[in-house]
Amino acid sequence: MTARVIVLDAKSLGTADVAEIARRNARLVLGEEALRRIRVSRAVIEHLTQLGKPLYGVTTGLGACVDTPLAEADLIAFQHSVPLSHSMGAGPALPTEAVRALMAARISGMVAGGTGTSEGVVMGLVAALNAGVHPVIPSWGSIGAADLAPLGHLARALRGDGEAEFQGRIMPSAEALRLAGLEPLDLREKDGHAIIVANSLTTGTACLCLEDVACLIDWSLAAIALNYEAFRSSLHAIDEDALSARPAFGQCEIGARLRAELAGSGLWKENSARRLQDPLSYRCAPQVMGGLLHAFDQAKMATEIELAHSGDNPVILAAAGRVVSNGNFDLTALALAWEQLGQALAHCAVGSANRSMKLMSPTVAGLPRFLSARGGSRQGYAELQKPLAALEAEIRHLANPMSLSPLAVSDGIEDQSSMAPRVVAKTAAIIERLRYLVAMELIFAATGVELRGVVDSMGEGPQRSYAAVRALVEPLDDDREMSTDMTRIARMVAGPRL
Repeated sequence: MTARVIVLDAKSLGTADVAEIARRNARLVLGEEALRRIRVSRAVIEHLTQLGKPLYGVTTGLGACVDTPLAEADLIAFQHSVPLSHSMGAGPALPTEAVRALMAARISGMVAGGTGTSEGVVMGLVAALNAGVHPVIPSWGSIGAADLAPLGHLARALRGDGEAEFQGRIMPSAEALRLAGLEPLDLREKDGHAIIVANSLTTGTACLCLEDVACLIDWSLAAIALNYEAFRSSLHAIDEDALSARPAFGQCEIGARLRAELAGSGLWKENSARRLQDPLSYRCAPQVMGGLLHAFDQAKMATEIELAHSGDNPVILAAAGRVVSNGNFDLTALALAWEQLGQALAHCAVGSANRSMKLMSPTVAGLPRFLSARGGSRQGYAELQKPLAALEAEIRHLANPMSLSPLAVSDGIEDQSSMAPRVVAKTAAIIERLRYLVAMELIFAATGVELRGVVDSMGEGPQRSYAAVRALVEPLDDDREMSTDMTRIARMVAGPRL
């Protein structure tokens, strides 16, 4: 199948575009307006450099060394040294999709016009991305005051130093470039600094997480609706008028989506529910999921700002011919939005885990203990309560904030930072674990509707969800190994709900 082509021109990349490039190998092409902005921004740098103006990172050192002027003969050599000095990452290498997302995000920022990068460097990044040359980049080392370490490794590799992955094999980056038919980047004034002075790891990874959360929201609602059927829940929880009486963020939309899921369900008939009021994990699902929907929208908005604009320091204001030192690289607002998203996901994890536990309780759900088809002579799903509890606890731990400023660095000059890349990374870890909780809720609910004998009277959405589960996992007629079942459904939950 031919890869999709995404044109970056007057309109900036969206979060979905970055995911398409990173995960499905869409090709990136720059349009004429994008190239014009790059050229105009570059012209400002070349003009002011020729005039001998003091420019941070061009004619001066970096960080605390801003007070050190560079000799004219050292300007190019300095730009080649910047990637080397900033290649100080630690830990496991980023997965390929994260590297591709980082590359796409950096190109997007350069095209915004505030970077002053040479056109050849931008086109070199585009060529490497499209050719599948992926620098090996350690995961840890950025404090969120620009992702200097990851981008240092990126720049170093595309200069032909370090390692890169190409066609599934790790090799010296010089060899990867040669096999791809590419030349090493030719860094000129400002280019080395321009590549690294951005939050591209944070932004790129955030784009991938947003796609994942969107899938999780869909599957979480599917699991809730199927669980409603198994539990014989009261649908007063999704009553349109009741939700509108206090239209808190997102809850009316979630209520509408759950009503659509349950269209045609026997639960809409009078006296179908077993209780007047259900446990809060059932009754408050619209409110909790509505909070997640709101947090998702806030995180997406913050991420799109980073994709579409220049967070460079200094920033090139081409229309005025100015180069201005600033703090636009600070991601406090984005970090707070993503902390909120992580905590919203944790609330949903608590709800999912509690609904699963309730469904396995005969005193609460009125079904066989642990949903065992053979009663007490078999374990049923009893042992899955342990990974359920463990994953929920890990999610709550990961949801604790970490964005308050770390240690001051650079001789005390860089004394505030957002820790945004790690905030997004821990949100990704929450997503990974929450998939398994949603998968378990789907498995339990599918068994519940069978034991309850309501498969044929379910709503349209639960019918589809039940069929999807049973296409991958057989009914639990007797005790068996269940890790494989969980993994299959978790993989399904990682993708879109068709």
